[in-house]
Amino acid sequence: MALATRRPRRASERPRPSARRRARRTAAKGRRQKWSQHVTRTSNALDLEANVFKLRSATAVAASLKRSALRSRRRKASSYQSALSMLNFYINRAGKGLNPSRRRVLERAKGELRKAFGREPGARRPRR
Repeated sequence: MALATRRPRRASERPRPSARRRARRTAAKGRRQKWSQHVTRTSNALDLEANVFKLRSATAVAASLKRSALRSRRRKASSYQSALSMLNFYINRAGKGLNPSRRRVLERAKGELRKAFGREPGARRPRR
């Protein structure tokens, strides 16, 4: 009886992962995609009102963020810093998936937030 010789595998001939491994991988991938949603809900920055980032006007977004920041007892920084950081977090996490008109509204909301808290645009406050 002759022994069958095995030739080395090529990279394109890698064995396919088992069904169990594939299922575990897709479940982990699903969890990874939701981490920003988890942060938005459970972060110590603010307790947000529902659908705050879907509001149509920049003024309404800023007013809602200000209300949430002033009301929240879980924040670690000042109310202005918490509100602005949550707005930036949402814009950054949305990335390229954020349509241009929505991005413009949210970017304008930063200026409105500055006005709402009485901060001058561009002026840096001295460190303590």
